[in-house]
Amino acid sequence: MDFNVKKLASDAGVFFTRAVQFTEEKLGQAEKTELDPHLENLITRADSTKNWTEKILKQTEVLLQPNPSARIEEFIYDKLDKKLPSRTTNAELLGQYMLDAAIEFGSDTPYGKTLITVAEYQKRLGGAEREFLHTSAVTFLSPLRNFLEGDWRTISKERRLLENRRLDLDICKARLKKAKLAEAKAAATPDFQETRPRNYVLSASASALLSEEVDKAEHELRVAQTEFDRQAEVTRLLLEGISSTHLNHLRCLQDFAEAQATYYAQCHHYMQDLQRELNRSPVTLAMEQSQLPVTGARKARVLYDYDAHDKPQHLITVYTVPGMDPDWLIGERGNEKGKVPVTYLELLS
Repeated sequence: MDFNVKKLASDAGVFFTRAVQFTEEKLGQAEKTELDPHLENLITRADSTKNWTEKILKQTEVLLQPNPSARIEEFIYDKLDKKLPSRTTNAELLGQYMLDAAIEFGSDTPYGKTLITVAEYQKRLGGAEREFLHTSAVTFLSPLRNFLEGDWRTISKERRLLENRRLDLDICKARLKKAKLAEAKAAATPDFQETRPRNYVLSASASALLSEEVDKAEHELRVAQTEFDRQAEVTRLLLEGISSTHLNHLRCLQDFAEAQATYYAQCHHYMQDLQRELNRSPVTLAMEQSQLPVTGARKARVLYDYDAHDKPQHLITVYTVPGMDPDWLIGERGNEKGKVPVTYLELLS
């Protein structure tokens, strides 16, 4: 118990001296040991890698799963280390709705048959999307997340330790500087004209003690310098590993792009098949052969020499279509068709 109390007190003392050193550095009242320029560049590169990896990861998650509630659910399951339940894609859900609608409207009706056909391809699109999401999560999202939650945490830990070693080194430098100043002052030539003469026997004793303090401070500085150099080397090796991280992320990015290309190619292939199937279906052929519903087809004679764009003959068939101006009729004779004013016609039947 006493050991734990002493250790706690010692740790608190170290923390306090580091805090004082850090504050004085920020205020410009203490000297700060600068890191090696190469190490500084590695740190800057690592920070940039971490920041952009976070942004790319988050935006890719938004791209693959736009629903924020679903993303939160996936995050919780991932943290609990549980398997995420299978989720129906939007295309699959649309396909199921179309099938249900076809059953209610009648699967033997033209609309019902088309609903069933389109629903089948919607489910295929959903299956392709599901495969794309799975492939992207394994080949792209997981490596990025592993870097942030694994390698980057290790790098951050070693960087914090390096900062502590640097603070300890600067504390030792400041302590040695103060000890040398005190020793130099104590070793100064005695001034026998002082108003209050010193006890030179005590001064000599104090000088010896100060000399011991200088030796102790120099030893602590050497130890602190060694620990700082060792930690700087460890941190440098970890930071140089960022180059390997870039290569790994490059391969993952290529896999992601390939998965995207495969997914969109599948979707394009399915939609082309759907278009061909719809164009071949009897329902579509019947629709193409049908015309707009006519209303009140009758014979009429042209009363005046009306020069229309389609040049209708004097005896024509006239009718209207939904939404047409009531002052006009569609006139048709043979292969010619055009709009004719009602006032220019005499209806015969």
